[in-house]
Formats: sequence, C-alpha cells, structure tokens
Amino acid sequence: MADVLTNKGEELCIDYITGTATPPANYYIGWGTGAGTAAKGDTDLVNPATEARVVATETQPLADKAQWVAQLTADGAKTITNAGLFDAASGGNLLIHGNFTGIALALGDKIEFTITLEQT
Repeated sequence: MADVLTNKGEELCIDYITGTATPPANYYIGWGTGAGTAAKGDTDLVNPATEARVVATETQPLADKAQWVAQLTADGAKTITNAGLFDAASGGNLLIHGNFTGIALALGDKIEFTITLEQT
C-alpha cells in the first residue's frame, strides 16, 4: 500500500506558493478499481470507477496539515482499490494518490475518504 503526493501535486504546491498558479475553487475525490501501487509519476487513478468525482470538504486541522473529506456512493457492485485528490471534477490533475486492500461494495454502499497532506 502506498500514499503519495504526485509529481504534479508537488509542482502545483510550489506554483500556488509562488503565485504562478491559482488554486482551484474546489478539490475532488475519486476512486478506482484497478490493481497497482500508487507512485509519484501517476497522473490518474488505476482504472477510475464510473462514479463522478465528489467535491471534497477542505479543512486545515493543524498549521502544517491540509485535509479533504468526501463520501462516494457505489453505482453497482465493485471492489475499490485506490483513491485520489484532483483539482477538477473531470480531467485535471491527480495531486495525491493512495492504494489499499480492495473494499468490496454493493450498489448504494458508501466510503468516506479522508486525505491528509502534512508538511514535514
């Protein structure tokens, strides 16, 4: 299992700090069903699922942490294996990607994801 700030996520953090890019109004969480280990070079989820990405609620629980939370609902039976934070509802950039042991879902089942970025 791996959780990574992608290369694009790193680039955009610097761009936001230096003012060469404007952060999006919203961030989105999506999920996928494919096998694989999250890596810094990733640009999308492994086999993105058919459900639309969901707007995440953003907070800053500590001075050095940003956190995004969103709940996704399965549109059918599937096994979710990875999730990520994006800067757009579709397309856009994968900023943070994580993979995990598959979670089997039935129609209407939900998962609430919390994605945290900590500056260390």
